[in-house]
Amino acid sequence: MNNCIFCKIVRREMPSQKVYDDDDLLAFHDINPVAQVHIILIPKLHLVSLMETNDSHTALLGKMLLLAPKLAKEQGLNNGFRTIINTGKGGGQEVFHLHIHIIGGNIPPMVRRD
Repeated sequence: MNNCIFCKIVRREMPSQKVYDDDDLLAFHDINPVAQVHIILIPKLHLVSLMETNDSHTALLGKMLLLAPKLAKEQGLNNGFRTIINTGKGGGQEVFHLHIHIIGGNIPPMVRRD
């Protein structure tokens, strides 16, 4: 937890371009966006991934999912957006703190279909 980049952002040890902040959640612009809008939504509670959640996290997960479309609309994504939760190394997770990517605008293809 001490070396987790998202925990450092929560503790204000690292800067971020905040979009949302309350007692439970923090949202900020991704430093390497893949589209016009690319927001990261995290719980302030350190959870490694979705695999670590249980019934005690129901309210927190619900709050995250309900906040995602609100943040997307505030960023002008009225025509739709993509949400991504990469889970574990095999699922492409790079930062091991649960997070939701909220992506919109010029969205790249999710899977290459050659």
